Amino acid sequence: MIGTFSIPTIVVIVLVIMFLASAIRILNEYERAVIFRLGRILDVKGPGLIILIPGIDKLVKVDMRTITLDVPPQDVITKDNVSIKVSAVVYFRVMAANAAVTNVENYLYATSQLAQTTLRSVCGQMELDEILSEREKINMHLQEILDRSTEPWGIKISLVEVKHIDLPEEMKRSMAKQAEAERERRAKVINAEGEFQAAQKLIDAAQLMETQPMSLQLRYLQTLNQIAAENNSTIVFPIPIDLFKPLIKMAEKQ
Repeated sequence: MIGTFSIPTIVVIVLVIMFLASAIRILNEYERAVIFRLGRILDVKGPGLIILIPGIDKLVKVDMRTITLDVPPQDVITKDNVSIKVSAVVYFRVMAANAAVTNVENYLYATSQLAQTTLRSVCGQMELDEILSEREKINMHLQEILDRSTEPWGIKISLVEVKHIDLPEEMKRSMAKQAEAERERRAKVINAEGEFQAAQKLIDAAQLMETQPMSLQLRYLQTLNQIAAENNSTIVFPIPIDLFKPLIKMAEKQ
């Protein structure tokens, strides 16, 4: 006797405690348990308290939350033979725990490898300009391919985002030169368009003044007013010869 319990009683109590410790499992709200009994799937249980038969039942936990998968930089040769590095991030979650356990050995590793190869394949079929300017299109295309491929594994791809595109230094310099040349071209075009519009307006003004000779005199007076406002000491002001025609005619008659 040990105290009030005999040794066999203590052994039984210890065995019962060990049995309960190995038979009882508690799962969180975001966890599911795939139960195998003698090698066959019994059921998917959880969350909460689960009771197993020790030695007969085997439990595999599956996290049902959204998982963020970082796709490391991948070496890609684009369609126009430019070598770049592209990284991405994939968001997915397990929708069917039994399929994620039985249809693929390791769904996290499998999804990661599939995302890497798909990223290289999709970017390799596009030119560099498309990759840089159409990220939304690439994201949707990647999501569609990954979602279709992981559906038998019970996985839902919710979002794919291209995170970073690393260009070679010589390509960066070439693109900088191209951008600078493009800005200069636009500046020259804008300047030429401004000169064209100004010339067109001058032609329109000349045609209008031709029909109304007095408008030219008013323009002279406006010019004189502008010059006087600058406090110049010397003013050179042109006078149209038409003002002297009457005097010239009178002199000729005399």
